[in-house]
Amino acid sequence: MSEVNNDFSDLLDEGASGIRYNAFVAGDWRFQAAEFAKGAAEMSVEFGKGVRDVVKQTVLREDSLIMKKFKGPCQKLFQRLRFLNEYLPEDRDPLHAWTVIAFVSVLALAVLTVNMCGTSRIPLVNKMKVHPSSASIILLPDGRRLAYQEQGVPADRARHSMVVPHSFLSSRLAGVPRVKNALLEEFGIRLVTYDLPGFGESDPDPKRNLESSAMDILHLAYAVNVTEKLWVLGYSDGSKHAWAALNYIPDRIAGAILLAPMVNPYDPRLSKAESRRIWGKWTLKRRLMYTLARKFPRLLPYFYRRSFLSGNHGELDTLLSVSLGKRDRAVVEDRTFQDVWHRNIEESVRQGNVRPFVEEAILQVSNWGFSIGDLNGRNKYKGGGVLAWIKSLFNPAEKRLSGFFGPIHIWHGDEDTIVPPSMSDFVQRDLPDAILHKLPYEGHFSYFYMCDVCHRQIFTTVFGHAQGPLIVNESRGPVEEVEENGEAICSSAAANEENLPAFAEEDDK
Repeated sequence: MSEVNNDFSDLLDEGASGIRYNAFVAGDWRFQAAEFAKGAAEMSVEFGKGVRDVVKQTVLREDSLIMKKFKGPCQKLFQRLRFLNEYLPEDRDPLHAWTVIAFVSVLALAVLTVNMCGTSRIPLVNKMKVHPSSASIILLPDGRRLAYQEQGVPADRARHSMVVPHSFLSSRLAGVPRVKNALLEEFGIRLVTYDLPGFGESDPDPKRNLESSAMDILHLAYAVNVTEKLWVLGYSDGSKHAWAALNYIPDRIAGAILLAPMVNPYDPRLSKAESRRIWGKWTLKRRLMYTLARKFPRLLPYFYRRSFLSGNHGELDTLLSVSLGKRDRAVVEDRTFQDVWHRNIEESVRQGNVRPFVEEAILQVSNWGFSIGDLNGRNKYKGGGVLAWIKSLFNPAEKRLSGFFGPIHIWHGDEDTIVPPSMSDFVQRDLPDAILHKLPYEGHFSYFYMCDVCHRQIFTTVFGHAQGPLIVNESRGPVEEVEENGEAICSSAAANEENLPAFAEEDDK
């Protein structure tokens, strides 16, 4: 009886120790994971052996169809490649060794392919920089500060004064990109560029519209001492500010130079064919951005903060949602262009405020308050109604001139995908007096950016033969020419003063 009790107590002790050991093991997850891996490996090995046996019994049999067709050619191939076995260790099975070599080669090739693809698809992040202030500042009547810069000849030697409002995602630094000062001096041009409200170093304008934009140009002209009529140069969607100047302050504008001018894509005067050609040139994303600006402008900040307001530089075609042509692609890939473009964007987003960009996009697609056709010079009578019009026919004093009567030159590339050439065709149809210069094989950037020959061609077409800056005489002011005997001929400003009564008489007539 005692022996039975001893055996039973020993059994209880072993059971208790086993329970404690199992409890310890159950709490050790690493042990469980290792055991699971061992079991999975054993199962895989057994599965592989089973597959091998099945293949031997079905596929690798002497009477199987595969063996009958491929055994002979394979034996001949292996026989020719048998000399490679001489490079293997003597204690290794050739079949096993070549299998391992083939597997490792395929694995290495796959790794190299993944690395090469990863390197080409992940561009380096180019952070935007913050630069010191460099603009000249004027104070507008409403208390806003307007930033500007000048190029070319001084005010007292300028034959032609030119004001340049910049385009979307740009700044006063754009102007005429990389135009040479020597060329400006050769034609006597004073080039004044400024930051639109909220861009660069200019203060935002809470009541901004195209009329206020024209008034900014007028106040800037007075502040920088432009006493004569000035020229406006508009590029891309910055042209709407040039159009506004022609409409609201035509008596202060000598003429307009427009390069790839943008019009309102929702202009009701556009024909269906013109509208279809315009919208058909744009990518789906660009059409979406214009639709959002027109219908849902509150959604634009979401996209802007994830592109050019993210603090990182991006690809130009991605930022502008466009597909560039061959000529433009070659230009934007140039290192010099990229330096100019990046510096311009950094200045444009200096304030980090999304509102000016949203306002600029809304201005482009909303009602401008005038149409391009209104710039046609015509007689306009005072009052309204048919009776007032009949009365004006018999009373010349009731007539007055409206519109813009100066020259308007337009240059547009046929391969432009950002501002479709159909827009300039529409302008010429609506404004017959405008002079359209079509540029075969040119894109949006290829003619205007960093092209000395193009800049000279533009100035020669508009201003004629280069005459240089005005000659300054300390005692008598600017003069145009000096006679052989040394007597100075007065400048155009003095001539205007002398002829002022004559002009007044003509106006009275």
